[in-house]
Amino acid sequence: MNRKNLLQWLPWAIFAVVMFTDLRPLVLGKLQRGLLATGLWRAEAPVAPSKAPAMPVSSLTYPHNLPLVGLDGKQINLSDLKGKIVFVNLWASWCPPCVAEMPGIHALYKKLDPAKVAFVMISFDQNPVKAQRLLQRKGYTFPVYFPTGPLPAPFDSNSIPSTVILAPDGKVAARHDGMADYDTPEFKAALEELAASPQS
Repeated sequence: MNRKNLLQWLPWAIFAVVMFTDLRPLVLGKLQRGLLATGLWRAEAPVAPSKAPAMPVSSLTYPHNLPLVGLDGKQINLSDLKGKIVFVNLWASWCPPCVAEMPGIHALYKKLDPAKVAFVMISFDQNPVKAQRLLQRKGYTFPVYFPTGPLPAPFDSNSIPSTVILAPDGKVAARHDGMADYDTPEFKAALEELAASPQS
């Protein structure tokens, strides 16, 4: 094979390596992260789910029974987070749009008060080691969990990434299917306002 033929086949070889190896979600995630940077994919800011008279969260029954297990093996239930805003994100390490939106999610996670806003990153990776490797490689510190059974509504999305924002009483304040940039001043302010609402 001469040099000219080699140069003709080189782009195809690079394409094959990217598309059929573990590099695929990383490379496509970087390209999609660039698209997010354009500002075209922003999530709508959450709003209080109802204007009914506020009741103390402690007197309400939390509507979500969702058992999860963390990377550390500890079991939790989404209902344990009653009284907080909960940012639930469904993702997987093999999903390029999930990888693309993670830097923004992590940046938002670091800016918010964990006493008021909880992050629940639910991974669909069959092998938890793959999720753990992505977190370590990127330096992400938000908590990651795995479902221990079928996901109930409103978390039973047909696509990932998918994000659900829960008010302190568990009502859905916002939902976004597909990738988005969550690290915006508007989205952060809306979460903080929701956390300070009389419901909480």
